[in-house]
Amino acid sequence: MKSIFLGIDHPAIAVKDVEQMTKWYCDVLGYEVYAHVKKPLYLIKASDGSFIEIMPEDGSPRPQRNTCTPGWSHLALRVSNMDEAIDELDKYKVSWEGPVFVALGGGRVRNFTDPEGNMLQIVQR
Repeated sequence: MKSIFLGIDHPAIAVKDVEQMTKWYCDVLGYEVYAHVKKPLYLIKASDGSFIEIMPEDGSPRPQRNTCTPGWSHLALRVSNMDEAIDELDKYKVSWEGPVFVALGGGRVRNFTDPEGNMLQIVQR
């Protein structure tokens, strides 16, 4: 019966400026708008078919986080070439959160944040 659970459809990010963040994820990370409603609420799609939902925050203060803070920690984006991905993200002056390090299970990882401070990773396996 457990085979009915197929995997992750999408994580969701609550942000101050939904339109601006949707544009950033599309322009910088190559997502495209898949669906949206006037709330505003966007579902964006990566080239591999995975989704991210971008929705308005509720005004609560942002908790200070690091990779080991309890709860969902970060969104890891798979890349085909770590060095090329770093060069591309450098063009957009992303805020890196440290150097490249070894990924659990093999490969390389590097942390960065989006313009509102949500933690992201690029991972090459």
